Amino acid sequence: MDDPPRRAALDALAAVRERDAYANLVLPSMLRQRGIHGRDAALATELCYGTCRARGLLDAVLQSCTDRPLSEVDGELLDALRLGSYQLLRTRVPPHAAVGTTVDLVRAGRGSAAAGFVNAVLRRVGVRDRDSWVRTVAPAADEDPVGHLALAHSHPRWIAQSFADALGGDLDELARALATDDARPLVHLAARPGRISAAELAGLTGGRVARYSPYGVHLADGGDPGELVPVRDQLAQVQDEGSQLVTLALAGVPLKGADARWLDLCAGPGGKAALLGALGAIRGATLEAVEKAEHRARLVDQACAGLPVTVHVVDGRVSGLPERAYDRVLVDAPCTGLGALRRRPEARWRRRPEDLPGLLRLQRELLVAALRLARPGGVVAYVTCSPHWDETVGVVADVIRRTGAEQLDARLRFPDMPALGEGPHVQLWPHRHGTDAMFCALLRR
Repeated sequence: MDDPPRRAALDALAAVRERDAYANLVLPSMLRQRGIHGRDAALATELCYGTCRARGLLDAVLQSCTDRPLSEVDGELLDALRLGSYQLLRTRVPPHAAVGTTVDLVRAGRGSAAAGFVNAVLRRVGVRDRDSWVRTVAPAADEDPVGHLALAHSHPRWIAQSFADALGGDLDELARALATDDARPLVHLAARPGRISAAELAGLTGGRVARYSPYGVHLADGGDPGELVPVRDQLAQVQDEGSQLVTLALAGVPLKGADARWLDLCAGPGGKAALLGALGAIRGATLEAVEKAEHRARLVDQACAGLPVTVHVVDGRVSGLPERAYDRVLVDAPCTGLGALRRRPEARWRRRPEDLPGLLRLQRELLVAALRLARPGGVVAYVTCSPHWDETVGVVADVIRRTGAEQLDARLRFPDMPALGEGPHVQLWPHRHGTDAMFCALLRR
């Protein structure tokens, strides 16, 4: 049976498992190479990304339906079992189609014996719906509410706990946060300032103007945004609205004195640098962009083509750039990325709590370096795509104690946005704001 969308989804799952590939990179490339477009491309995307997101729940269900540890199940068969289970438990695909199409894929690739095993397991999965399986395999809600919500919404428990801590232990809000994080997000675009307006971009792409960012557009179509003419022509870029807003927050802080020399200290892959560069071009400022990895520095160069941006391939902690020289400095620090899990569907299963210590040390060192590079009276934005307390509020508090920097009220730079918290920092959330869970603190040298 020829089933290009499901075959593409299954092959992408194999790449994620075997090569640690990123689903949101490998699948669009695969769809283009195979000429899969329109509804078929949307189906492949939903099945691949959804299966990646739901892996925790799917594996718990599958473990209940087979008599061997999942670690002993052949990797290709496990990919197929996850793909079939996702269709059974999380989509409107009829059960007979979910099972039959998956079994056909396995039979074509691995033969009748493997297909028989997959058929038997999926039929056991199909005897219950999602809610019934959650009640069966998740910790009891009254005994371990965070663990129950974590499995119900397919998050590792430690991530769910970090969300709970950031939300003040509110379990109802935690449930909303995890549910939103587990859903397919809209594609967000940023119009290039000075070249096209958000309204014009929305008209060209069939999207709608974003609620908060003056440059943002949301797309409803699940196709490849890289194929859009405005994106190809660098009139626009793919960028979450939250990422736009934290960049605009830095650009919007009033300064006394010079405002012509800006710096992005962790620039790869270049989205925030391109937005800052375009704003700088309008305001007569130049941007220097620092990126340690050469391949990411090339991406910054490409993203900022035609803008007053100079790229330095150096480590931001020891950049060799002049101290006390920059009016505005952005530190978009490497982090766990827990705030963008909905856009990076496999990332929640790759991150580990033991990743944190090294990241925290790096984040502190970068923020201290940024404050050295900022001129007296200049402003530094510390940004992470994470709500984890340790790499947000914790890092900022530690650096302020060590440097004496002044923390500004970042909420003033996010006008008309609800539920920003008590400040002075800002934590965005998908369930509150429709953005990634971006954190922003503004410090003055």
